[in-house]
Amino acid sequence: MNNIVYQVENNLNIEEFRNVLIKSTLGERRPVNDTERLTKMLQHANLIVTARLDDHLVGIARSLSDFAFCTYLSDLAVDSSFQRSGIGKELIRQTKLAAPMAKLILLAAPAAINYYPKIGMRHHSHCYYIDDINELI
Repeated sequence: MNNIVYQVENNLNIEEFRNVLIKSTLGERRPVNDTERLTKMLQHANLIVTARLDDHLVGIARSLSDFAFCTYLSDLAVDSSFQRSGIGKELIRQTKLAAPMAKLILLAAPAAINYYPKIGMRHHSHCYYIDDINELI
């Protein structure tokens, strides 16, 4: 889509963030009804790349980066009515361009597992996570 404007917007409005999460279906796995948590997610991210059409937010790549070694792309969300038009791939490209020395890392949503290899990303099988401190043994 030629009219899409991509830019770094580290001061994104929380309602725009919430709306694009919901419209992308990523909202099914994000705390969209917890305003305090969404606010912290935006406040503590240090690399937010947006995609806008006529000033309307249609996509976002929300990341945490040290800009030298790693960038963790935590949220890649594209409004479902704009998906399959290259916006997600361009958001990833713009994120990588903003931190060119850093390795870009993400965890795929279940529905997107097959998407990332198609755009040239490599799979890494050694990822671990913990949600609850009580799970640590």
